[in-house]
Amino acid sequence: MFVSLAVVTVFMSALLLVSAGAKSLRTRHITEQMSTLGVPQRMMAFLIGAQIAGAAGAIAGLWWGPVGIAAAIGLTLYFTGAVAFHLRVGDRGGASPAAVLTMASVALIVLRAATL
Repeated sequence: MFVSLAVVTVFMSALLLVSAGAKSLRTRHITEQMSTLGVPQRMMAFLIGAQIAGAAGAIAGLWWGPVGIAAAIGLTLYFTGAVAFHLRVGDRGGASPAAVLTMASVALIVLRAATL
């Protein structure tokens, strides 16, 4: 079970760091997407920080379970919010990846709790 936790954790952490990096570069695609979703530019630093903290917390949670569970709960809330923002503007295509990441975050909670 711990191997599954480690695989999902590493995958999620890598994805979060890539996403945070893309947001920090403020590429045209990201800027347009955030504008379409109605996310103010002043929130970008918060979103980047949340992704980096989520990745760090998930990795740290491999050694200290409660931190991993807390990080996974935070990621679940983060991606649930992303789904809501996409659905609010009718972007079902953008909501799908966020929904998959929400489920992966829930899987992190379950896997970490099962390996305590």
